[in-house]
Amino acid sequence: MSENTPTPEFESTLAELEALVQRLERGDLSLDESLKAYERAVALSRACQQSLQASELRVKKLTQDGVLEDLETDEDDLTEEPDDE
Repeated sequence: MSENTPTPEFESTLAELEALVQRLERGDLSLDESLKAYERAVALSRACQQSLQASELRVKKLTQDGVLEDLETDEDDLTEEPDDE
């Protein structure tokens, strides 16, 4: 897979992780099923973490290389309350 190609892998991994968490929270799994689900959830969580770290490194590299324009916004613009009219 190309470094520049966006991938749906993170989203599908996260969706599977969320579904497993819901199953575990319901409490209707046997002990063995719960342990297997927990093991899978840990693996999925680690995969998501690695994906996020890789994305963060790419953003830092792009920013350092000057590929991205300076997109910083004035902090005052972000914190100002909208004017009531």
